[in-house]
Amino acid sequence: MSARIVFVTGTGTEVGKTVTTAAVTATALRAGLRVAVLKPGQTGLAPDEPGDVEEVGRLAGTGPSLTLRELARYPEPLAPDTAARRSGLPPLAAEDVAKAVADLADRHDLVLVEGAGGLLVRYDEQGRTLADQALAVRELGLPVEVLLVATAGLGTLNSTALTAEALTARGLPLLGVVVGAWPDAPGLADRCNLADLPRAAGAPLLGALPERAALAPDFPALAAAALAPALHGDWDATAFGREHGPA
Repeated sequence: MSARIVFVTGTGTEVGKTVTTAAVTATALRAGLRVAVLKPGQTGLAPDEPGDVEEVGRLAGTGPSLTLRELARYPEPLAPDTAARRSGLPPLAAEDVAKAVADLADRHDLVLVEGAGGLLVRYDEQGRTLADQALAVRELGLPVEVLLVATAGLGTLNSTALTAEALTARGLPLLGVVVGAWPDAPGLADRCNLADLPRAAGAPLLGALPERAALAPDFPALAAAALAPALHGDWDATAFGREHGPA
């Protein structure tokens, strides 16, 4: 059986992509899978600073069943194409990402590819994006899915729908949506969006990670409680909606 390959993108920056990637990693490891996490382009960090893949390892727990890999790093906190151009470092080619994914897929059951920012952030001078990286993987004959991390409140429906439309236009399947940081005190918009997000996405809601999830003393247990069975967790969207939806 071929590996499952999931590209993790967001409706924007700082929406909880890394903590969601870590949560999916943790539940997959709990299910006994061999997992690889790939960060194609890391920006905003010096060479010796821990990046997103190190954060995934810190949260999910490292071990022989987990591989963490980063392909390129640029020091300024900008879009990868801009950061590469300003640093004088080579940009990240979609074909190189696809080759790395294929290599990891040969040795793992699940490959998670965490993007930078949203789906259409540029990675090179040709304007190729995370979506183009996913298409390059598919051109190698490998199956690809996309997991979308969204915010809970006002504005999320539009950005979710736009991302879903962009994926549909490219023939890339949207696995589902995860709320990257469910607020401790949700407002009316947050509560209503529990039902509206899957409508906007045309895909199921597959989890809701609480705010400050990265500070949890037992992150793998939290991940299992916050992600749906499709992501190897125990979270029930219907029950969560009954508890947190609008009155």
